[in-house]
Amino acid sequence: MNNLSLYGWNDSLFQLKQASQYKHLFHGRVSAVNKTNYEVITESGLLLCELTGNLLYGKSLFELPCVGDWIIFQPFDDNKGIILDILPRKHTLYRRKSGTISGRQAIASHIDKAFIVQGLDANFSVRRTERFMVQVLEENIQPILILTKSDLEFDRLQVDESLKHITRQIPVFFTSILSPETVHPVREFIRPGESIVFVGSSGVGKSSLINALCERTVFVTSEISKSSGKGRHTSTRREMVLMDDGGILIDTPGVREFGLALDNPESLAEIFEVADFAESCRFKDCTHVNEPGCAVVEAVNSGLLEQEVYNSYLKLRKESWYFSTSEQEKRKRDKSFARISEEAKKIKKR
Repeated sequence: MNNLSLYGWNDSLFQLKQASQYKHLFHGRVSAVNKTNYEVITESGLLLCELTGNLLYGKSLFELPCVGDWIIFQPFDDNKGIILDILPRKHTLYRRKSGTISGRQAIASHIDKAFIVQGLDANFSVRRTERFMVQVLEENIQPILILTKSDLEFDRLQVDESLKHITRQIPVFFTSILSPETVHPVREFIRPGESIVFVGSSGVGKSSLINALCERTVFVTSEISKSSGKGRHTSTRREMVLMDDGGILIDTPGVREFGLALDNPESLAEIFEVADFAESCRFKDCTHVNEPGCAVVEAVNSGLLEQEVYNSYLKLRKESWYFSTSEQEKRKRDKSFARISEEAKKIKKR
């Protein structure tokens, strides 16, 4: 038997369930997504569930269940079930679907914190950290930067300097799985019932860190190379595990590209510390590129705002504008199709 409150079930989710036509049935949380079914944690144990035809063909791909979703199901065998409904999502981490301009892919839902994992080796990238942080904050999820492999030789002063605009906003931990004392503060940062998703590129040590936090082997990892400090990436799917003291950890495969899926590109100004300077711009609709009297450009020229941070802000803002504009156009088109359908129904009734 499972106590679903350990997996995040609470009164708020109970209220959401009461709005479903299937409220009299069982509920559970998706712990892993396979090609043809879903692994669901329920009070009676782990079930393999499939979707009803209405859900499978009636929803967009990004609306189909992802790890962390709470669903309502009907059991039909000892360890099988049918998913009939998906409770409304909260705090869902998305990314732009690879190969698209505005396609959205759900990574995990009902998330409290996101551990952005970066290795202190050749993998380290401030720009990649910014990408993850921006998307995490979009859904009001608390980002935390976890720097792994701190046992390797690296320039601490250079790392601190490159991250100072980030460390002013979010907690940062330097860790090594070879030094348990560096993992302990991270474990203390996880509260019972909290859901934490681990994101980062391949080879940064997400699975190894989860093993260290759980103090047992929950994910198989390959041996770490002594020369590079890297292990071969082994995670192939998103998967949820429960810590002994109640934290819910979600491992994810490494990503080569993490495209932004922002609905509000203007939020970037706060994250990149542009907003404070922008208040002094001559024009309210200043784009902070080449307008006269732009306080942001002046801040860059005077060294108050770092050139690389400013360049990253412009790049991510442009990418976000492309995504959000496409989303708005799709919504407008969908509304038009809905009106056409309603008019067609009225004509048939006549």
